[in-house]
Amino acid sequence: MGPTIEKVSRFLLDTHVLLWWLFDEPKLSAKAYGIIQDPYNTILVSSASAWEIATKYRLGKLPHAEEAAGNLPTLLRKARMDVLPITIEHALAAGALPGPHRDPIDRMLIAQGQLEELPIVTSDPAFEQYPVMLVW
Repeated sequence: MGPTIEKVSRFLLDTHVLLWWLFDEPKLSAKAYGIIQDPYNTILVSSASAWEIATKYRLGKLPHAEEAAGNLPTLLRKARMDVLPITIEHALAAGALPGPHRDPIDRMLIAQGQLEELPIVTSDPAFEQYPVMLVW
């Protein structure tokens, strides 16, 4: 049996949760807010989220994310968040995930959550299709 939320101190943020935190959006759930602001928790951000932010900013889908697209490492340090690099194992697991969900960033976050035994902080219902611990 895997860890329960009450015993976990490491969490992986979905990209939208990261952006909501960085730009003080009121869309965060109380639970998500509590997890991120708790100084005893380690908050991880996947390298895939940086890729997603930069790509969506370039395409005009995240026009308000200029600061994140250009200065994410500094923003993460200020927010006391750590980067979760993408490993070969993560990439292989993401590519092998079954199911119809096609978003490569979501698939990477799911694979990282599974392999690293990290709950993912997300409001995205698409993650519910996979055996990964979710928090919202």
